[in-house]
Amino acid sequence: MKRTLIISSAVMLAFITGGHAAQKPNIIFMLSDDQSWNGLSVAMHPEFSGSKSSHVRTPNLEKLAASGLRFSSAYAPASVCSPTRIALQTGKSPAQLGWTKAAPTMTAADGYKMIPPTNIRSISKDEVTVAELLKTAGYATAHYGKWHINGGGPEAHGYDESDGETSNKDAAPFKDPNPVDIFGMASRAQAFMAKNHKLGKPFFIQMSFHALHYPENARAETLANVRKRNVGGNEKNVLRIAIAEDLDAGVGKVLAAIDKLGIADNTYVIYMSDNGGGGGGGMRDGLSGGKGSVWEGGIRVPLIIAGPGIKGGGFNHQRVIGQDFLPTFCELAGVKAPMPKGVEGGSFVHLLHGERHPVKRLHEELVFHFPHYQSSDGPHTALILGDIKLIKFYETGELKLFDLSKDLAEKVELSEKHPEQTEALNKRLNNYLRDVGARLPVPNPNYDPSKPPQPPKKGKKGKGSNKKKNLREKQ
Repeated sequence: MKRTLIISSAVMLAFITGGHAAQKPNIIFMLSDDQSWNGLSVAMHPEFSGSKSSHVRTPNLEKLAASGLRFSSAYAPASVCSPTRIALQTGKSPAQLGWTKAAPTMTAADGYKMIPPTNIRSISKDEVTVAELLKTAGYATAHYGKWHINGGGPEAHGYDESDGETSNKDAAPFKDPNPVDIFGMASRAQAFMAKNHKLGKPFFIQMSFHALHYPENARAETLANVRKRNVGGNEKNVLRIAIAEDLDAGVGKVLAAIDKLGIADNTYVIYMSDNGGGGGGGMRDGLSGGKGSVWEGGIRVPLIIAGPGIKGGGFNHQRVIGQDFLPTFCELAGVKAPMPKGVEGGSFVHLLHGERHPVKRLHEELVFHFPHYQSSDGPHTALILGDIKLIKFYETGELKLFDLSKDLAEKVELSEKHPEQTEALNKRLNNYLRDVGARLPVPNPNYDPSKPPQPPKKGKKGKGSNKKKNLREKQ
């Protein structure tokens, strides 16, 4: 049985602004897929030249940034998809939830030095989601696009409307003129907004875009325009630029719908990526690492927020993480129900209002636990405390230390210079993992260093989509 929410009988009637009551704000949360921190034409840091793309054109996100706030130190809960998505729904870390990898994990038979832990791979009915909490405050809720955490789909977890229990493959059939269902999602969100605005009911919409997956589905016109610009790189790079620009056009459609309804002054719009882009180790456009690693390139993501009381064009440099959204949205919505046990995120509403002090969370440190094989680093975990970052590598036991305030690219390794600080952070990391019940890799008793490991197994194909048939039609 799902834990019963203890709901206060008193419901917040309004937010107070200048002494006048105001309607509860609408919240639209847009999540892109595999989009790098510097994957927009919007700079994510005012002083870091590698914080925006010189090739991708995202004018609608530029517009959103001009009216909103950019977070230079925003982090996805994980460097891969599904763990981030379940953390966003619950406010808990992937380490606590026992879901730290998207694809199936390695076994002893694969021949690696360590045996990674298995994953739960389904959101439990016992977890209380952000949608369920917002509904206690009178919100209409919708989830469009990629769910990818099983458990019966969004409507089994507090959403009034959804596209069903979708995953990556559901994007594949949607091609020009509706690549990976970008514009279909925007249309459904527009209809949901209009319906609830007419009813006078506040709404929460999560739009989990499939892009940048299936970049080959980009619109022909967009792709032609990208080719004319001679952006360089291989064909995959060209396709990814095109689908990113189609995604920006979808964002523009959502923003236009907000303006048409006249609700911009009472609507928060959030744009973020589920993890860093690319894959493997090494330098990637100014940041080290990529998808599947806990270097900055795998976990630092673009984050732009616009809405009531937010001064446009600014930057905030405090660290925020995906787990923070649940308590933040609840504070914005006036949720009276207590936070579920184990929520690790903290509200950052004060940052939206121009304050600078750090977010208060259950744990002061941020931990990114990836005890798996996907990048060249093997199983590894990172901890960030203040500006100092520790990375622990399980195969070798090696510890690396970086000062992100001076070395965002993680080029200067400091563990030998600061051995006491390194060991103190390692102890803190071990205590955190113990306290949340994190699953760890263990030595493989069958490991033979003379035999190279087998290539990672591909995930098994599903038995067909649960996506609602009427949403299969190209829009």
